[in-house]
Amino acid sequence: MRRSRIVRSIALLAAPAAALIAFAAPAAAATVRYVALGDSYSSGVGAGSYISASGSCLRSTKAYSQLWANAHAPASYVSVACSGAKTTDVTASQVSALSGTTTLVSISVGGNDLGFATVMQDCVLYSTTTCVNELNAAENTARTSLPGWLDTTYNAIRAHAPNARVVVLDYPRFYHDKWYCVGLSSTDRNKINEAADVLDGVISAAATRHGFAFADVRAAFGNGHEICDSGSWLHSVDWTDLVQSYHPTAAGQSGGYLPAFTAKA
Repeated sequence: MRRSRIVRSIALLAAPAAALIAFAAPAAAATVRYVALGDSYSSGVGAGSYISASGSCLRSTKAYSQLWANAHAPASYVSVACSGAKTTDVTASQVSALSGTTTLVSISVGGNDLGFATVMQDCVLYSTTTCVNELNAAENTARTSLPGWLDTTYNAIRAHAPNARVVVLDYPRFYHDKWYCVGLSSTDRNKINEAADVLDGVISAAATRHGFAFADVRAAFGNGHEICDSGSWLHSVDWTDLVQSYHPTAAGQSGGYLPAFTAKA
């Protein structure tokens, strides 16, 4: 009898604990109010399945922010990320989506400030000399001007969402430089990767200055998922849909960006 009473007592004590464990995760998720900011890498260009109401911003249901929201069921979620956005666009038209109740923010921005689309277009269409010269100019802008532009945008994010955890995501290197990688020269490809590293370094430093979390996607894409890898998560130049050129595929969003964001959220 004594043993059965002890067993019953343990069971009675365990029941509330089990209930607490069962409901802890959903309760925590229910308090999250998440806003996604940024450019095409955050809106999901290249992933397909675009939301018609997003118009030219090309927000995808397969973007990492939407995938995270689907998995975690936050109290609220909205993406105002937009294809082509620069730091000034985020400051002028996106941070208004934030508020004192926002608890989580994600952002990728900076590539368009360096003329990302034009530089990649010129690297494809013109000589290696043109490509390298434009990338050198972009790197110089990244080192000299982008830090201040990012500071202005990050300050605006903090001012509008003083209580939020902010996760800053960067950009992948594009190319695994293999001898059978057709199209751009090896010099072009290596220089493009170098420029990506310069840009990501500036973004990382700015995130650290502002106390934001930094999510680096380069290792995930570099593990067999760059252009010219058989399992690439990136579109190369796409003459049938130029907008999605050099953007992550749906697999890049789910396999590269989502895990990097989830680890820091």
